[in-house]
Amino acid sequence: MKQELTRRNFLRVSAITGGGMMLSLSFLNNTANAETVADTAFAPNIYIKIGTDGSILILAPNPEIGQGVKTSLPMIVAEELCVDWKKVQVELAPLQAGFGRQTAGGSGSVRGRFTDLRKAGATAREMLVAAAAQTWNVPVAECVAEDGMVLHKSSGKKLAYGDLAAKAATLEVPKNPTLKESKDFKYIGTRVKDVDAHKIVTGQPLYGIDTRKEGMLYAMVARPPAYGKTLVSVDDTAALKVNGVKQVVKLKNSVAVLATSTWAAKKGREVLVIQWEAKEKLENSTEHFAMFKEMIDKGTNPSRNDGDWEAAKKQASKTIEAVFELPTLSHGQMEPLNFYADVREDKVELFGPTQVPDSVRKQVAEQLKIAEDKISISTPRQGGGFGRKLMTDNGVEAALISAAAKCPVQVQWTREDDMQNDFYRPAEMYRYKAALSADKLLAWHQSGVGIGRGIRGDSYVAGAIENYKAEGQALKSNTPTGFWRAPGANTLAFVAESFMDEVCTELKVDPVAYRLQLFEQAKQKPVGKLDYNPDKYKSVVELVAKMSNWGTKTPGVFRGFATWFSFNTYVAQVVDIKLEKGKPKIVKVYCAVNCGRVINLSGAENQIQGAVVDGICHAMFPKVTFVNGAVVEKNFYSYNMLKIKDAPLDVAVQFVPSEEAPTGLGEPALPPIAAALSSAIFAATGKRIRKMPFVEQMT
Repeated sequence: MKQELTRRNFLRVSAITGGGMMLSLSFLNNTANAETVADTAFAPNIYIKIGTDGSILILAPNPEIGQGVKTSLPMIVAEELCVDWKKVQVELAPLQAGFGRQTAGGSGSVRGRFTDLRKAGATAREMLVAAAAQTWNVPVAECVAEDGMVLHKSSGKKLAYGDLAAKAATLEVPKNPTLKESKDFKYIGTRVKDVDAHKIVTGQPLYGIDTRKEGMLYAMVARPPAYGKTLVSVDDTAALKVNGVKQVVKLKNSVAVLATSTWAAKKGREVLVIQWEAKEKLENSTEHFAMFKEMIDKGTNPSRNDGDWEAAKKQASKTIEAVFELPTLSHGQMEPLNFYADVREDKVELFGPTQVPDSVRKQVAEQLKIAEDKISISTPRQGGGFGRKLMTDNGVEAALISAAAKCPVQVQWTREDDMQNDFYRPAEMYRYKAALSADKLLAWHQSGVGIGRGIRGDSYVAGAIENYKAEGQALKSNTPTGFWRAPGANTLAFVAESFMDEVCTELKVDPVAYRLQLFEQAKQKPVGKLDYNPDKYKSVVELVAKMSNWGTKTPGVFRGFATWFSFNTYVAQVVDIKLEKGKPKIVKVYCAVNCGRVINLSGAENQIQGAVVDGICHAMFPKVTFVNGAVVEKNFYSYNMLKIKDAPLDVAVQFVPSEEAPTGLGEPALPPIAAALSSAIFAATGKRIRKMPFVEQMT
């Protein structure tokens, strides 16, 4: 398999350390980047450094927020480079021109880089093989790369990559590197331990909160206690008397206390005397849902309108309707927000957890009126993100505080700070209607409204039936919203698949068989635009049915089923529950996934299992409530999270075999699980769950 690789977007930098060889590649067909890279020393996207001492360093270019890319991305390079994985060193790359899209979001890290990383490894391998062939004066075809060595098959000669690095750096870059055949993969598709596993379990410094720099002060920030309130005045007299407090810095709408420890900064913050004034309406969650209902009843122009809903409704023998309510959610990542900043006249150093380092740099440059090339930014391994760190507020805030205080600072948030200053998953309300004949779904009508946005996307029903109508509206609000794991899909899948289960119950059809029927209809006679592949949808439904022995019954066990497509990946799930003292206990979850080629099997399984547990947690337990603009649930004692006793006893995962490039993996297993669970609860109790959190509907 040949891949075109131009000389202009491939750089070789020699003699970095002791005559080693550094290979770097400008990816994603970014010609503007390629021009820039060609005129600078080096600006790698992901690169390989091979030292004369035999050391091999591979940089992981995307932020690591727990999705495993610090392992899986270098694995792709190592596969084509033909090195011994145990001898590879891996580091997270800093933000630097030429790296391409250095973000963590949209389940896009692996699927966005797969081919380009293979090219990087293959090109380096071919140059090393060519260097060996020249050294031995033999044909290249007689030489092979294996475990960081080049071997001459007939003579038995061999040279380590370190011995070939300097010579390889002088060679012409191959334009068409030959990629491995999948049958020859040694690492891709196998189980590889996370490169940071040992450090994580032994508590070694890995995270932003571990940052320690000379002259650094710790900062805690007092922010408005409610959305709609603005800073009027602050008296810092008492704060400055707290032992360890060095400065108090007033920003536009917040106050930072800087001290020699986080504890001192926290104690200083507690004694600030601050006056806040309500300059905007102080909103309430109850009002949000009342307005949602008014907007849905009023209706709006449809975002999609296939066929004729009204005409189909008149022909129907029955029409069913359901209303779903979903609360605001916090991100609740394990690691509270933090960020380090050192702002000086001629340069800025930033280090901290973010999913979008480039956006942080741009915002800091704009706020401080400083050129971006004067700002360096790197990210540590991060304790979760789930979309919260797509926002730039923690990094920008740290830079503003450092600039005002004229010293390096680490801004540390508490859990309460996180909960009360989030960019939340917005509350939403949906109304679904279905027009049915005795044995057929004739028409489907979905209406949705949410804070800041309406329905995002359609279910697979769109394109599978003749009459489909979708409406979406947004309620303006001063409560901030943002992206939450599997944005859009995480709510739409629950309501659409739960309602589909209601349709199947009314039609008295098997929910698995009926989905397969709809996918066949979409394949044979699609209506309007079809945004999914029916065969791939069928592949996961059929696989999960086989995994779970769907159709069989076990005494005391009740089952639910759901499926969904997001981030180019197809997922189907079956949930088995029992009733213990009248409450559901999840016995097992079966999950089938079609995500193209799997890179790291153990990492992929972990992502699926984690998404399942995360989805169950946020369906069952937590919510955020606004009262007069303030958040009621301020910590995990009130923002209830799933406990070990509530988790599934087993999550079985299987992947549909595929030779296609990888698709998204970090998010797609979350959306369908809530619907599968709610359907299992209905099977057990006869009660439909149409509101989250489920626990409040089961008391």
